Amino acid sequence: MHSTLPLEGNMLISQSKLQTMLGKSRSGLYRLLKSDPEFPKPIKSGIDRRARCYYVADEVNAWLLAKMKERDAV
Repeated sequence: MHSTLPLEGNMLISQSKLQTMLGKSRSGLYRLLKSDPEFPKPIKSGIDRRARCYYVADEVNAWLLAKMKERDAV
């Protein structure tokens, strides 16, 4: 991961910033969304299929912390 939980609260993260933070391509992020039911769901900025997607910083941070705990438990 390229970042250490720099975002706080209910701040919204754009999809492109999240891709950079996680080191994922757009298709890689979509695969993650489909394969991990615990991954935070996006908030769309409109009803159009092409509307921008945003993620809540606290939800992403909680998911990352859970993944780190899961990793360390092994």
